[in-house]
Amino acid sequence: MSNLLGLVCDPIAGLVEVPCVKRNAIGAGNALIAADMALAGCTSVIPADECIDAMKKVGHQMPASLRETGIGGLAGTPTGQAITAKIFGKYV
Repeated sequence: MSNLLGLVCDPIAGLVEVPCVKRNAIGAGNALIAADMALAGCTSVIPADECIDAMKKVGHQMPASLRETGIGGLAGTPTGQAITAKIFGKYV
């Protein structure tokens, strides 16, 4: 979980297909790797509870535009805005 800390959530036109589907695939790969590491006896330097607390704090500190609003990150790029306009008929 710690390798996803601070990840921007920026669905284009409010759709999770772009860019989230690729991030979810990466997350699935990370889960498999984490399982292999756990079975091999690797442990995290930071306890899971502390990691979760840190993730909550980072989420609260991030600007609203980067928290699944669809106005920041990749959703805020010219192409992201053009896709939104194509779907909804206007720029957001």
